[in-house]
Parts: sequence; structure tokens; C-alpha cells
Amino acid sequence: MLLIVALAEFYTYIVLRSAVRNMGGSWPTWIMVLYYVLTALTWGGFLMFRQLNWANMPHMVRNIYVAFTMGFIIGKVFILLIMLGDEVRRLFMWVVSLVKPSQATAVAGTGITRSVFLSRLALITGGTMLGGFVYGISNRYRYHVRRVSLKLDELPAAFKGLKIVQVSDIHSGSFDSPKAVQRGVQLALDEKPDLIFFTGDLVNNKSDEIVPYMSIFSQLKAPMGVYSTLGNHDYGDYVEWPSKQAKVANLERLKSIHGQMGWKLMMNEHVVLERGDDKIAIVGIENWGAKAGFPKYGDMQRAYAGLPEKNIPFKILLSHDPSHWDHQVQQEYPDIQLTLSGHTHGMQFGVEIPGFKWSPVQYMYKNWAGLYQQGKQYLYVNRGFGFLGYPGRLGILPEITVIELV
Repeated sequence: MLLIVALAEFYTYIVLRSAVRNMGGSWPTWIMVLYYVLTALTWGGFLMFRQLNWANMPHMVRNIYVAFTMGFIIGKVFILLIMLGDEVRRLFMWVVSLVKPSQATAVAGTGITRSVFLSRLALITGGTMLGGFVYGISNRYRYHVRRVSLKLDELPAAFKGLKIVQVSDIHSGSFDSPKAVQRGVQLALDEKPDLIFFTGDLVNNKSDEIVPYMSIFSQLKAPMGVYSTLGNHDYGDYVEWPSKQAKVANLERLKSIHGQMGWKLMMNEHVVLERGDDKIAIVGIENWGAKAGFPKYGDMQRAYAGLPEKNIPFKILLSHDPSHWDHQVQQEYPDIQLTLSGHTHGMQFGVEIPGFKWSPVQYMYKNWAGLYQQGKQYLYVNRGFGFLGYPGRLGILPEITVIELV
């Protein structure tokens, strides 16, 4: 990683110096000085991340700084990728010159032009990435309602037409606008769902983060209830605590907050819902992640305890991490027709157009956003309601999912 960053810095410096070299007057000097200052500021903030008092920094200043830093660094990485392509081309031309000197000489006349083109393309691409990340701040509350209609063979007749709203990854510690959050909650309520599911990560780390927003999320109501689970961030594993007891107390308070908001927190358990003579089961587990560094607090056997499987053939699983579906649900629990997850946020960065979607997170998670099917089992991965780290969304918007079972 350090080698990639070092190469990105080196190539960006070379490309920028080459681009400004022929400018008149003192422009080249001032542009390079500005570049040095911005580079120092971004890396200074990155290296002193834990020492800076981010909480007391004005929200907009903090958001712009973080977005600029991420865009600046990622933009340089894209410059590196393009320039490495040019290096490969140069290497190829050098090999050709050794084998067929005359042919290499004939092509050499266009070599410089191509290099200049690629260096300018790299600079434009890097600048676009930087501008995009800063622009993405404006998308952090731009909620998008996504609708899914599922035809499931085992669904009992009485539950046909059941409307579910799924919200995931609220990350209340990142919010800075109750008014904007209220708009998102109202979008969910406007759907008039029969059921509401929340699939984990209510906070970034501490239970206090949700307190200013409890009155807003308490508005989430549905005739058949609101059911929730815990995500990896809810356990407080990513911050230091003065004692083990303090960490336990934080988690217990967070659990109680779910209840205070009127949500039924599913801690490796199930509930049976009835409509007429028909029944379905909602199974909810604690976080279960297959990737290294993510906890496996979830316990499916415990969640299934006492569940009359033969009498209830249709089950919905709430499990925060979609890797759980890949590594356990499909293999061991074929009677779960629908799994709802979150966790990935779609990395809050990517491209989504009709028929195509891409995000760097797909190289870490096979199932990272939207609907997936394996046989008769379905997984839906919500892109997240909130944001974490990067205070924005670029290409992957915050999501409220509406699922209708038909």
C-alpha cells in the first residue's frame, strides 16, 4: 500500500510539473507551491487523524476537508494507473526497438504525442476524481427509494402483497442535519409498509450518537412491527474504552434504545407472524461476518431454537453482513427464502446505470448492492441510509428499499 501511494505521489508530481512547465510568468511556481501545500495538508491530517479533535470541528469544514483529502489521494492513484499504462507502452516500444530498430524508428514520431496525451488524460482524470469527491458531499442525504417485487414460491397466500421497507446502516454519529434525516424517514413512512426492517449499524461506535435522532427514528411504525438487528459498528469494537464494563454498558444502552424507539431488536431469535391461518417467521441474528476482522456474534442455531420448521415453510432472515449468506445461509439453511443485509454501503462510491453497476467494494464482497438469487433463495443488500468515513455519496446514493412479496 505504501508503495502504491509513493508511486502515485511521484507520478502526480511529474505529470503536474510537465503540464505547467511551459506556462508564462510565475504561474508554474505558484501552482507547484499550492500543490505542495495541499499535499502537506492532506497527509498531515491523515497522519494525525487520531490527534485532531474532529468532533469539535465545524461540520462543513470537516466534511470538505475529508472529502478533499480522499479525492486528492484517490485522484493521484488514478493518475498512477494511467501513467503505468504509458510505462508499459514505452517498455513495449523499447522491446520492439531491440528486435526491429527500423520499425521502432517509424513509430517513434508519434510516441511523444501519445505520452503527452496520456499525461494530460491522467491529470484531467485525477482532477475529475477530486472534484467528484467534493461534489459527493451534496449527495449524503439524497435518499433514493428502490423498489423490488419478488415472486416467492413458498409465500403463504395470506401474505401475498406484503410490503416491506428495509433501512440499513444509519450511522447516526455521522449525521449533521436532523431536518435532512427527517426527510429520509418520511420517505419510508410514505410507502405505508406492513413491516419495517433495520439491518444493523445504528451508530458508528457509541450509543450516545443516536440520542439526538431518537425522536426522528421513533416515527418508524408499521402495522406488523419494526424489527432490527445489530451491525459490526454497534458493538463498540473500533474505539478504546476506559474499561470492559464501559464497553458492555454502551452496548446494553444501545439495545435498550432500540426498544425505546419501538423497535424489536432480534438477538439470535425469531418471531412468528400470522395472517389468518397462515404464518411466516422472521429470523434475526447478531453480526456474522465471513471476512477477517468482522465478528461472528450471530448464532443461527440459537435463533432457530423452538421454530416449528415444518409448519412455517417461509422465513425471512435479517443479517447485517451479506457474506453470511454466501458462507452459511445457502449451505445450511435452504429454508430461508429471503435474506436482508446491508454493511457494504456500496462503498459510497461507484457507477450505477441501467444494466451496469461497479464499485471497488465488489472486489471484497461478491454480493454488495441490490438483489441476488441462488436457486430459490434471495438476498437483498441495502446500500445504506447513512454514511461513514467519506461524508458523501458519489454514484451510490443512500437507499430506502421497498420490497413487495407477490
